[in-house]
Amino acid sequence: MSSNKRAEKKDSDDAEIPGMKLDQKYSSKKPLIPENTEEVQKEMDKTKKELDKLKGSIIKKYPFTIFLSILHPQSIKFFIEEEEIPKETEKYIQLYWLVPEDQFKNISKLKAEAVKMIEDLQGKFGQKVWIQVKTPVDIWEMGLDSKFELMQGVAMSLPLHDKGFLQGLRLTEIHKSLVLQKFEKYVVSYVLGGSFVRGDTIKTSDIDVFVIINDTDVKRMPRVELRERLRGIIVGEHVQQACSFAGVKNSILNIQVYLLTDFWESVKDAHPVIFTFIRDGVPLYDRGTFMPWKTLLKMGKLKPSPEAIDMFMSMGDNTVKRAKRALLDILLQDIYWSVITPSQALIMLYGLPPPNTKETYTQMKKIFVDKEKMLEKKYIDILEEITIKYYKGYEHEKIKEVSGAQIDKLLKGTEDYLKRLKELREQIEKQSLQKTIEQVHKDVFGLLEAVTEKKSQVQIIQEFEKLIKRGKFTQQHLRILNEVVSAKAESKKGKLNFQKSDTARRNAMILINDLIEFSQRKDLAVFEKGKMRIKFGEKDYADLAAVNGQVFLVKEGVVHKVTNKLENSSQEEFSKAMDEQKSKKSVEINPEVFAVLKKEFGRFDIIL
Repeated sequence: MSSNKRAEKKDSDDAEIPGMKLDQKYSSKKPLIPENTEEVQKEMDKTKKELDKLKGSIIKKYPFTIFLSILHPQSIKFFIEEEEIPKETEKYIQLYWLVPEDQFKNISKLKAEAVKMIEDLQGKFGQKVWIQVKTPVDIWEMGLDSKFELMQGVAMSLPLHDKGFLQGLRLTEIHKSLVLQKFEKYVVSYVLGGSFVRGDTIKTSDIDVFVIINDTDVKRMPRVELRERLRGIIVGEHVQQACSFAGVKNSILNIQVYLLTDFWESVKDAHPVIFTFIRDGVPLYDRGTFMPWKTLLKMGKLKPSPEAIDMFMSMGDNTVKRAKRALLDILLQDIYWSVITPSQALIMLYGLPPPNTKETYTQMKKIFVDKEKMLEKKYIDILEEITIKYYKGYEHEKIKEVSGAQIDKLLKGTEDYLKRLKELREQIEKQSLQKTIEQVHKDVFGLLEAVTEKKSQVQIIQEFEKLIKRGKFTQQHLRILNEVVSAKAESKKGKLNFQKSDTARRNAMILINDLIEFSQRKDLAVFEKGKMRIKFGEKDYADLAAVNGQVFLVKEGVVHKVTNKLENSSQEEFSKAMDEQKSKKSVEINPEVFAVLKKEFGRFDIIL
């Protein structure tokens, strides 16, 4: 990290977020970047001037160069430790040359050519020169290996030539440092993604950044308000500061701020944007959360994602082809897994956790033969023959030889079983359509009933249309609502297809999230009416809240209730009163409360 000294006191204009105990040492306005003394800066400027001719030679001969830069002296030690660079080069000028990935096979040749150029010009340099030749994949692997000091060292290097890559990397590193200075205790992951990582950027491309904040221990404000306040700081204030430090006029950062609880919900719901982000993303900072997600996604273990189900289903066909070319040892194992993994996939699709291999046959029989009567007995007999008779017999050395006729029978049975499983998948999906759409309909109208205070579906829709006319919701929300109603009607008639059901479900999540946010904002508006801050003494503050006919005082995290005196209370009692306040549109406060406070604290000021 940087050698910058961090401020020990928070600036008075820093935005404060109740419930988030910010570490004072991370409140500095300066990013964690190498600090150049006047002497170091003069030396680097001199070095840059001396290397201009070398830069010209490299760029002229290799115009595909992405960037060429000088590593900052403070970061060289990290490269020596991690990249197996000779120790004596710590005093050298260290150059970092980035070339496209398609030049990977030529790196040795490129480095040899660069060394020759350096030797030819060596007399013009004040000290020896060392050069590293890398591709973007090498930089991304630093993040994937949690070697964040190396990434920062590259980002903060002095550019001799840059097509924009180094500038983008520098901007994200500075922004990351600002975010960590303010919220390090709460930042779970800071991840770079999108076209910048994939290498398919165009001139108008943004740099996609995802910041995940742990909100699990923030209890003093609604999550909607927390998310908006964080966005205001991270996307607004910090981006402007990062652009200023990086010398960038127009921000190219596209920052997405997620609360950990919201992000995990999206992961469980197999949201395509989140899965793409996990798949392509490279962490610039991670507290052991992002990389396990990335690994689980690659393994198809983030369940019940479509990727996992498709992966298991596809294994059957592939392994059958391999099994036809194998003999006893490989054959029996491949046939076994070719029926086990798709069977596990369908149990997952049914809505249950995937069983272990020993329980798969039992679960398939219990669910699809005995309970649902969706699978014919002859197919479960095939599964039993392969998994129990042959594979277990082979595993326990009871079967030591399999004839050609038996192999043909097993392969034919496997093919029939897999074909039937594909049909069974369609049956399961069709059966789940009605349950899915009914649940979506129930969730949507349950929220609408709370928002509109109406009971019947017709009344709810009429009242919702009034809210749209008042600008509280959009015509898109009404279209989604009608889509859900139509999907349920078609489901009752047995005419609903998977595509329409899935579209209605995914779109309904937009409406549900907006309804929840609308309700929370209404609750917040009522709560804010009775909320004030009081100041007593020189530096002492407390929060005063009038909710549900009661008045609570929160001082230094301790909850009190104000009656005719100051009584001990609890977070549970306060939360319960807040929940009961939601059904009321007005807030009342007894003037005698202020007399009690005056008696308790003496003179005090009210801050609204």
